Amino acid sequence: MSRIGRKQIDVPAGVSVSYADNVVTVKGKLGELKQSIASNDITVKIGAGVVNVERANDQKQTRAYHGLYRQLIADMVKGVETPFTKTLIVSGVGYKCAVTGNKLVMNIGYSKPVEFTVPDGITVTCPDPLTIVVSGIDKCYVGQVAAQIKSKRPVEPYHGYGLHYSDEVVLRKEAKTAGKK
Repeated sequence: MSRIGRKQIDVPAGVSVSYADNVVTVKGKLGELKQSIASNDITVKIGAGVVNVERANDQKQTRAYHGLYRQLIADMVKGVETPFTKTLIVSGVGYKCAVTGNKLVMNIGYSKPVEFTVPDGITVTCPDPLTIVVSGIDKCYVGQVAAQIKSKRPVEPYHGYGLHYSDEVVLRKEAKTAGKK
């Protein structure tokens, strides 16, 4: 049996979980999230302060869905309580970023500043000109928006210029050495 799928999800006070018509709805102080269950072999049982995800059979696809939907629901419960964050680091000579209204404006080595419109449900802040913090209640959406911002200037391997996550290890290549024998 799936080790992740069989773990129960503890629901904190102030968070409500409901399941109807193959849709799980989680409400909390930060908002509401919904997740549809694509398989009829997966059922969600809601008890007093706990949620269990169960499967009907041991087929390979059903086992995969079992762990997937359990983790998605656990992330929803965690997200409506405390938001998820991703931190990006801007590194390069003259590189900087700032938030103006609902746009993230980045000077990242191109001839003109790059503007990124922040989507609804996501908060982007710049605590300093070289740091971008993306936060929101939906873990998948936060990761997707952070990846879209990061793709505006990938890290180049020789000097490390570009955008990278704060916990990412940037592999640096050794530059050519001319004239050494």
